[in-house]
Amino acid sequence: MRLKGSGLALAVLAPGFALLLWAVLGAGLLFAALDPATRAGVVDVLGPVAESHGMILVLWWALASAGAGLIARRLYSVHVEAPLRLADAARVLASDAAAPALVAQGGAGLRDLAGTVNALAGQLRAQREDMARHIAEASRAVAFERDQLATLMAELQQAVVVLNLEGRILLYNAGARALFRRLSRSPAAEGPPDLVGPDLIGLGRSIHAVIDRSLIDHARETIERRMAGGDARPAARFVTTTALGHLVQVLLAPVRHGDGAGLSGFVLLLDDITDDYEAHARQDRALLELSEASRASFAAMQAALDMLDYPDLEAADRERFQAVVRDEVAAMSTRLSALAADASQDMTTRWPLQDMLGTELVAAAARRIAAETGCEVATAEVDGDLWLSVDSFALLQALAYLARRLVQASASPGLVLRLAAAGTRAHLDLAFRDPEAGRALAGWQTTPMQSGATPSPLTVRDVVERHGGELWLEHPRGVAEACFRFLLPTAMAAAQPPSPEAPAPGESRPAYFDFDLFAASAGSRDSDERLLGEIAYTVFDTETTGLDPAGGDEILQIGATRIVNGRLLADDCFDQLVDPGRSIPEAGIAVHGIRPQMVRGKPAITKVLPAFHAFAADTVLVGHNVAFDMRFLTLKEKASGVVFDQPVLDTLLLAGLVHPGEASHSLEAIAGRLGVAVSGRHTALGDALVTAEIFLKLIPLLRQRGILTLGQARAAARTSYYARLTY
Repeated sequence: MRLKGSGLALAVLAPGFALLLWAVLGAGLLFAALDPATRAGVVDVLGPVAESHGMILVLWWALASAGAGLIARRLYSVHVEAPLRLADAARVLASDAAAPALVAQGGAGLRDLAGTVNALAGQLRAQREDMARHIAEASRAVAFERDQLATLMAELQQAVVVLNLEGRILLYNAGARALFRRLSRSPAAEGPPDLVGPDLIGLGRSIHAVIDRSLIDHARETIERRMAGGDARPAARFVTTTALGHLVQVLLAPVRHGDGAGLSGFVLLLDDITDDYEAHARQDRALLELSEASRASFAAMQAALDMLDYPDLEAADRERFQAVVRDEVAAMSTRLSALAADASQDMTTRWPLQDMLGTELVAAAARRIAAETGCEVATAEVDGDLWLSVDSFALLQALAYLARRLVQASASPGLVLRLAAAGTRAHLDLAFRDPEAGRALAGWQTTPMQSGATPSPLTVRDVVERHGGELWLEHPRGVAEACFRFLLPTAMAAAQPPSPEAPAPGESRPAYFDFDLFAASAGSRDSDERLLGEIAYTVFDTETTGLDPAGGDEILQIGATRIVNGRLLADDCFDQLVDPGRSIPEAGIAVHGIRPQMVRGKPAITKVLPAFHAFAADTVLVGHNVAFDMRFLTLKEKASGVVFDQPVLDTLLLAGLVHPGEASHSLEAIAGRLGVAVSGRHTALGDALVTAEIFLKLIPLLRQRGILTLGQARAAARTSYYARLTY
């Protein structure tokens, strides 16, 4: 519990000392005014009395002092502490009109003053709401365009990242997030499956954590040189490799100022070309091998043919040379077949599947078949609400190929297309009236398809396998009709559970953009000189087995979130349970609720800390009573191989600076004063989120006290009483 301070102690003890001093001074003056004879008489009379009854006088003085101290304590509370608390609460209201109203306390004048301040805060709140309404109306068009851009970016399949001039990320889409999760080597990549790796790309982070700075700088120089040369659409391309060996192709384009006079940032368009590169490399190797082998085969055949030209060649020798020609021709045919099969497989695996309304697919198939065969195609029993996940080009090609074969085998095939649901799949039927025509189509599944005069290396079976489906020729008994039946995936069946790259259903869209970061200038000055509102923070908390890090207690859970450009990114979180490698005391379980079975099999702290270190890279750490948490981290530096050497801020110390008159600076007390809702208490991530909201509320209050920069905040925090706590 915090001491009240020297002011309160002086207020309580001063009346007793004043009474004692007053009595001593009065007795001294009286004694000095007496003549010597009287003085001696007084001493003779009072001396024995003081010896026998002096304790009564002391007790009388003590009772008087205690009464005076209580009165002083009451006066101090009403006239000193109450005004200080009122001033602190008024400062909170001045910076945040939505903060809790002042509580009336103290004398009548202070209570009236509290009511007046609350009324003024209400007027301020109304004015700010009115101003916010006008600003919202004025910026509605801008917000609409921004949301359009955000929606477009979110729906793009290609990875897009927008940077400011320093390489800080101010916008990215889900495609970029998924790409970098797949390509970047994070500490979680080699760790246990339960370890949640951090996103190495996020608002305010540096792109240089995943793409080498020299490549970005070279591309930037190229663009600036082209702009100076008058190029209206300058851009630069380069290819880089990731730690996992993937190849990424990057197109870098400039973002110009509104007047076009200079640059404000860059746009990166990224593609993972690893598979394409490997496919081309395989084709190149295959062609090279085919060329070398064919050269040898041609040489052998040429030599054999030269020998066969001799008219007097013996029959046995002639047969032997003819066998050479036959063997080399067979070998070349085998090699060419293998090359064609590989090309077919590459084409099969490269085709993407897209969602398509079933009625649209059937209509397109009917038009395609009619155009290629000249026969009308009827459509019947088509489920209008069915969506399919298909490669429409390949599937239409397969349907047209089968229809053309049927028209060639039957003068009047009577083609009909049907589509119906079949559980989680769909049946697409190409029906015809002549069952014998279907049986006569030899090799209809395995013969390469042909569209007009253009042959295709793919077969109908290849197309079906690409869809993960089935295909068969069906002739029901008692029905004068047969059909080719395709079993295809539906769009709903193809949908997977929400991936880490996308928010779960019902959640709001993650904040993947912050255009204010265009103005960020992190490299223009030292970190201590930066304004508190411009810095990127990682706000974190830990849950532990106990309160003695040096005595063997261990971390059970680490939770963290990020603040960028004055915004809490609640979706950008780190939340990881840790196997402590020791028992968990029952007293601790009652607080944090983490039981042994919950951490059994979870990664050890030596695996988790590198992942958290990557999450918190290039940010300022923030916590509540953070010295406790930092002690646990520093004790594991050697074992984990990571050092948390970035600046650290503590909301406990900062709250003491802005509310010096308050007795309690617990997380709940501070949250109550600032109007922050507390949820998920005593979970690492829940406490981190509450601490982050508190920190954002403290920044304007610190500004009122002249604490504007990180360096000023750190220096002021060191003067706090709580800065002397050690663990």
